[in-house]
Amino acid sequence: MLYIGVDLGTSAVKLLLMDGEGKILNIVSKEYPLYFPNPGWSEQKPEDWYTQVMAGIKELVKDADKSQVAGISFGGQMHGLVILDENDEVIRPAILWNDGRTTEECDYLNNVIGKEKLSEYTANISFTGFTAPKILWVKNKEPENFARIKKIMLPKDYIAYKLSGVHCTDVSDASGMLIFDVKNRCWSKEMCEICGITEDQLAKVYESYEAVGTLLPAVASELGIPESCKVVAGAGDNAAAAVGTGTVGDGNCNISLGTSGTIFISSEKFGVDKFNALHAFAHADGHYHLMGCMLSAASCNKWWMDEIIGTKDYGAEQKAIEKLGENHVYFLPYLMGERSPINDPLARGTFIGLTMDSTRADMTQAVLEGVAFALRDSFEVAKALGINIERTKICGGGAKSPLWKKMIANILNVKVDVIESEEGPALGGAMLAAVACGEFASVEDAAAKIVKIVDTVEPEADLVAKYEARYQQFKEIYPACKELFRKIQ
Repeated sequence: MLYIGVDLGTSAVKLLLMDGEGKILNIVSKEYPLYFPNPGWSEQKPEDWYTQVMAGIKELVKDADKSQVAGISFGGQMHGLVILDENDEVIRPAILWNDGRTTEECDYLNNVIGKEKLSEYTANISFTGFTAPKILWVKNKEPENFARIKKIMLPKDYIAYKLSGVHCTDVSDASGMLIFDVKNRCWSKEMCEICGITEDQLAKVYESYEAVGTLLPAVASELGIPESCKVVAGAGDNAAAAVGTGTVGDGNCNISLGTSGTIFISSEKFGVDKFNALHAFAHADGHYHLMGCMLSAASCNKWWMDEIIGTKDYGAEQKAIEKLGENHVYFLPYLMGERSPINDPLARGTFIGLTMDSTRADMTQAVLEGVAFALRDSFEVAKALGINIERTKICGGGAKSPLWKKMIANILNVKVDVIESEEGPALGGAMLAAVACGEFASVEDAAAKIVKIVDTVEPEADLVAKYEARYQQFKEIYPACKELFRKIQ
C-alpha cells in the first residue's frame, strides 16, 4: 500500500509518497504567500493551504497506482489560530506561530492568571506564538470575529477537516495551544473559561497515529484516490519530524533546522521544566517530549543570503568560512523575537563585534553560529534537568549544510547522527498514516524499520574548547541588550 505525508510548513507544503517498506517514491512542494500586515505580525490564508495541498497531492500520485493509496497524515506548523464560522468558513486569516502581536495577552496570562496556574493546567506557560493568547487577542481586538467563532482549529487540522469533514486535532499539536491538559491528554476546562470559549468550539482530540475518518467522496473523486483512504490525525511539525528521524521512545534527541529551530527530547514519562523554559508536550508516539524552540533558525540564513547579500548560492558563501571557533563577530538570531528559553517577543536580531577587518564570511559565519549558540541555550536547560544527551539526530533544510552540522556538533559537544532521509515532518506524517493502516504495530516499530543513520559528525576536542569560550561570551550579549530592545520598539 501507499501512504501520503503532508508537511504543512510556513512557506510551502511538502508532500511525500511512501510505500509500505518505507521507501520514498515521490516528493512534491508547493509554495503559498506569507503576509506581514503589521510589524511583528504573521498571517496566512487557510484557503491557500488547501488549494496547494490538493494540487500537490494530484502531482504527487499522478504516476502512482492511486488505488493503493491507503492513508494520508500530516506534520504541520504549530500554534496557528484558524477560526471557522457556523458554516465552517474561515473568518479571518490564520495568525501564525511566529506572530508576535499578543504581548499584552501573554502578560495577562503569565502575570495575572499566573505562570504556576498555567503550568498546573497545561504544563506550560504563555508564549506569544501559542494559540490561547491569540484567542484572547481576537476577543479583545476583534470582538465581532470572536462572536462568530464556531470552531477553533490548528493549521494542519484545517486540512484534515477539508479532506474528511471531521473537526479533529492530535495530542502533540493540541499541546502547543495552551488550552490542553498535557499530562492527562484532554482539553483544560480552566483554560477554556479563561479564554472565554467552550469545549464544543474545540476539535475532538486523537492520538497522532489514529484515523479520524476517510476521504470525503467529492475529495476522493477529485484526487482519484479511493474513498476508503484513511485520514489520520498526524502531529505538530516537530513531533512529526521526530517520528521521521526515529526520535521516539525514551531519551532520544533531534535538532530541527527549519524556519524555526528546535531541540526535541523524547520521554516515556511526563515531566515539566520548573522554569518552563522548555515546552512539555505530548508526543506522537503515545508518550511525551520536552522541546526548546527558537523562532528563527534556517530562516536567519535565508534572510542573510537572500535579502542582505542577495545570493541563492548558500554553499559558495559557506566555502569562504575557514576558521571555526575564532570568529569575533556574533549574531543574535532573534529576527522574530524569541521563544525558548528567554521568552521575549521584543528581542531582535543583532550583530556585535564588527571591526574594519570584519569580512562578509565572518558575518555569514556569525549567523550560522548564532543559531547554534541559541540552540545550545535550550540544550543547557535540558542538562540542568539532569538529562544527559550524548548524541542527536538532525533534520530540516539547514541540516543539508555540512558546515552547520559541524558547528552544532562542536558548539553542543554532541555526536550528530545524519539520517538517510532528511524529510522530517513529511516522512513522519507518512509513517503515522502507515501505523494507522496497520502496516506497523506502533510508531516505534515504524521508526526502527524505516529510519537509517548514514553518517555521524563527531565533535573535535580542540574545537569544542574554542566554542565553549565563544559560547560563554555569546550568552552575555542578550542580557546586556534586553532593556535596549524594549526602548527601541
